[in-house]
Amino acid sequence: MLDANLKTQLKAYLEKVTQPFEIVASLDDSDKSRELLGLLQDIVGLTDKITLKTDGSDARRPSFSLNRPGADIALRFAGIPMGHEFTSLVLALLQVGGHPSKLAADVIEQIKSIEGEFSFETYFSLSCQNCPDVVQALNLMAVLNPNIRHVAIDGALFQDEVEQRQIMSVPSIYLNGELFGQGRMGVEEILAKIDTGAAARDAEKLNAKAAFDVLVIGGGPAGASAAIYAARKGIRTGVAAERFGGQVLDTMAIENYISVQETEGPKLARALEEHVKQYDVDIMNLQRASALVPAKVEGELHEVRFESGASLKAKTVILSTGARWREMNVPGEQEYRGRGVAYCPHCDGPLFKGKRVAVIGGGNSGVEAAIDLAGIVAHVTLIEFDDKLRADAVLQKKLASLPNINVIKSALTTEVKGDGQKVNGLVYKDRNTDELRTLELEGIFVQIGLLPNSEWLKGVVELTPRGEIIVDAKGQTNIPGVFAAGDVTTVPYKQIVIAVGEGAKASLGAFDHLIRTT
Repeated sequence: MLDANLKTQLKAYLEKVTQPFEIVASLDDSDKSRELLGLLQDIVGLTDKITLKTDGSDARRPSFSLNRPGADIALRFAGIPMGHEFTSLVLALLQVGGHPSKLAADVIEQIKSIEGEFSFETYFSLSCQNCPDVVQALNLMAVLNPNIRHVAIDGALFQDEVEQRQIMSVPSIYLNGELFGQGRMGVEEILAKIDTGAAARDAEKLNAKAAFDVLVIGGGPAGASAAIYAARKGIRTGVAAERFGGQVLDTMAIENYISVQETEGPKLARALEEHVKQYDVDIMNLQRASALVPAKVEGELHEVRFESGASLKAKTVILSTGARWREMNVPGEQEYRGRGVAYCPHCDGPLFKGKRVAVIGGGNSGVEAAIDLAGIVAHVTLIEFDDKLRADAVLQKKLASLPNINVIKSALTTEVKGDGQKVNGLVYKDRNTDELRTLELEGIFVQIGLLPNSEWLKGVVELTPRGEIIVDAKGQTNIPGVFAAGDVTTVPYKQIVIAVGEGAKASLGAFDHLIRTT
């Protein structure tokens, strides 16, 4: 199951296991069960700390649990955790085997102190780059607290459950049988939802913080770069972000970040955060900004307020809140979001195996999505508003070579149709004839560009009609001491490498402002 190189790497990791435990597999006579058995045999063959039993009685087959004698741990994988989930498997083996987590001590204590009964189920796909964060967070929580149980389920393998629960987006998380959440979540986000007093306690802590010299709002590439450049100046620096990594977390392959030949979004996001942590930077996650209150007099403190009720003050502020996927804004889109309307083909594509889908958008993202989906689904219809595709020629050539893709140009999507539970069609207008036409399908993947996260700044900071923050050559906004960087600004070409440079530039601009006004 595992090649020689992977076995060597895994053997080195398993040397960190200090407490013996067992793997209990529930199998049948299917090919997938034989595949899982081969994987588990490879694992136990690499260490004498782990034993394998194949007499499990779980209803989901193939599946396996990790059990440590004397410890009440309820952690199970239903399926074969390879692909993006192989890291989740390795971490689970280490943590059940006694290797400590790198999680902050106060967060670990918070997890251990939670009371009640929490039975989690997470549906993932092996190609989903967002899913491992959820799986790893809940696995760790199950290791630390016997009140928390977790099963990670491969949705592509257990299609009957996916159909029954009408799951059309991963990760989908259920708590005690009810939908708990969809999309990427880390430990802190999950804790905030089940520990109801956590948000108020965090807000109280933030309110008590002293003013920063530089406060960065947003933790994407621009925000990370700004924080590093500020901290290197030896000044008090803070980063408040809804989620560290920003939109990079939702990016699959990255092949144009200079000096890094190839990586993936979540991997780059972790590297950004680890780099920031090398400096004296106060990182405050799960903080969504809601208002900017500029200093009334130049040289006084700016204030940023957050939806949590927290408030932070700073001599200078760098706005790097990035952008998000643009929505179609047509009837039915919000109603069927997560029930056939999706924005991440890599994450959700496997759930549409053998089905008919549409991709909205003929740029690079749209054409790449159509190409990827063509290998999974029965048929893809690519819908482009313009009379020509805007993707690179090499992508268009590949698109044209695939037999199960149809391209419709000069088409305006006007409505998402459904049966009340999930998507069953799409209406578009032929822009040449104004005729309305309907496509019967089961999924719609929207890939039509980005929208800046700047709504909370309207009427305070000068914005373009598109909502981009207007900045000068130093990243300065129209408010002295308030800077901006990255995809939220007017700087053209929304690329990671550009955002990193702009973050550095805005930070240097903020430092220059500080030394001239202090």
